[in-house]
Amino acid sequence: MTSTTSEPVEIVDHYGSCHCGAVKWRFRGPTVLNALTCNCSICTKKNNVCYAVENPNDFELLQGADNITTYEFNTKTAKHMFCKTCGVQSFYKQRVVPARTAIVVYCIDGDTVKKVNVTETFKGKDWV
Repeated sequence: MTSTTSEPVEIVDHYGSCHCGAVKWRFRGPTVLNALTCNCSICTKKNNVCYAVENPNDFELLQGADNITTYEFNTKTAKHMFCKTCGVQSFYKQRVVPARTAIVVYCIDGDTVKKVNVTETFKGKDWV
């Protein structure tokens, strides 16, 4: 017999940063992240795996706003933000929902993430 109950979702504060630590942020989210990949040209080259923070109030840039540079291309809707010092993109604004912040899961610091499930591939290369 299979159980239809699931474990409760545990919500915590996750902290993350770029490689050199000049850019730091916090987001509130589950300990098990359902992440996605994207097959657009830039995400493919970065091997991007991201978690989308749905509520804008659940993301906070803690440090480094003056150390971020933004790259835009094509429709200029997505905002690819990089640390000016080390070049790492630890978060960005997605084209599909520009108000949402996407966290690069490999940039989450500490041990607050219990598991990352890559649940889908967004077909970004098909967007015109």
